[in-house]
Amino acid sequence: MTVRTRFAPSPTGMLHIGGARTALFSWLYARHFGGEFVLRIEDTDKERSTDEATQVILDGMQWLGLDWDGEPVYQGARQSLHIAAVNKLLDEGKAYKCYCSREDLDHMRGAQKLAGKKPMYDGRCRGRDAFPDNEPYVIRFKSPSEGDTWVRDMVLGDVCFPNGELDDLIIMRSDGTPTYNLAVVVDDADMGITHVVRGSDHLNNTPRQIQLYEALTLPVPKFAHIPLIHGADGAKMSKRHGSIAVTEYREQGYLPAAVVNYLARLSWSHGDDEVFSKEKLVELFDLNAVGKSASRFDQAKLDWLNAHWMKASKPVALVDEVACFLDIEIQPDQPDLAAVIACLQERSKNFIDLAAGARFFYIAPTEYQSKAVKKNFKEGTFALLQEFIGQGEKLSVWSAESAHALIESICEKEGVNMGKLAQPIRIVLSGGPVSPPIDITLGLLGADESLQRIRSGIEAITKLQISS
Repeated sequence: MTVRTRFAPSPTGMLHIGGARTALFSWLYARHFGGEFVLRIEDTDKERSTDEATQVILDGMQWLGLDWDGEPVYQGARQSLHIAAVNKLLDEGKAYKCYCSREDLDHMRGAQKLAGKKPMYDGRCRGRDAFPDNEPYVIRFKSPSEGDTWVRDMVLGDVCFPNGELDDLIIMRSDGTPTYNLAVVVDDADMGITHVVRGSDHLNNTPRQIQLYEALTLPVPKFAHIPLIHGADGAKMSKRHGSIAVTEYREQGYLPAAVVNYLARLSWSHGDDEVFSKEKLVELFDLNAVGKSASRFDQAKLDWLNAHWMKASKPVALVDEVACFLDIEIQPDQPDLAAVIACLQERSKNFIDLAAGARFFYIAPTEYQSKAVKKNFKEGTFALLQEFIGQGEKLSVWSAESAHALIESICEKEGVNMGKLAQPIRIVLSGGPVSPPIDITLGLLGADESLQRIRSGIEAITKLQISS
């Protein structure tokens, strides 16, 4: 049997962490067994479904690298199949028309609550003989009233649902549109889905769907209900916990490798390992290693993983994203961005950090941090800088090594430690007290740009000190 899984989001909102984790587990299971992974957009709710939400889902999946087989399937275009299934159930006496009004249903449930019973449809239209003309009706499935329906779940184990607690499900609304539970059964069967991986919040739908599979004589797929994701405080995940659209993680400077790695570790484990490439996940992933308990979203862990993957990436692989965050046009005579990234990525948590650290290489500072200037520009500092300019202009080869040697020789000659010259140079080159190692910075900027920035810095800081 070829494993065939699916991810079936509803385009009524953004693709959030929970949905992305479900998509990932479904994708990993299919890829681990050499199977197929299908993307189905469940857009039957025409009032709430939007093209924008659909595009966010597609963009999020592509950014995470969760490729699907074939074209995306749109559930709304398959309504004729759903209606045919409803008619089949009607013709075989496995479904019936229900004419109960909203008031009837409210009265019925109110009476059940007063009697201490579970509110549920009591099947009063099951044996109805008289069918009123021109009155609206829904179509209900005749759920078995005796026995049990078992969900043989690959994560939760065997779960029993007494049929007496499952009322007759509406499978077609009064406007003639099939409902979710009917449509998903027909689609999964028609598309050959062998394994349904979804959140445990769908578990209560599963016995009803199993009954529909059996009534329609369709093969029942295997189910795997994965636990929900909670916030660090144990409460249901919300925006305050970081439950944002997956595409927003890209906007916040995260690597897809880090997000995939982090999502995989929410309820799945392989020993004590924390770091997994996508390729390693495909090799190792199986649903039998998914736990039953809800996992907790840990922002610090995600940040740690992102920093890890930032350091582990080849600089050239980060160029396009860093360039997007820089949003400036790099000139041919300016430093190579990959080389700049190489000296920054070790201490950068995300692309925003990388871009912030890289910016001064392409835009010369016009202001200098006053606290850093006050601390590092003392009597004799300008003389050291002027000497560096004078000797720097005479260097036959300008490089990180030659710049380092020049700073070292000047400081040795003047009897001061290297920080007395290196830190003021850093400030006039970058505008502040933090940059990559000063020799590397000078080497990347080049002789002309470095010396010009030092001259400009001397002039600006001298004026600042005179005016103050």
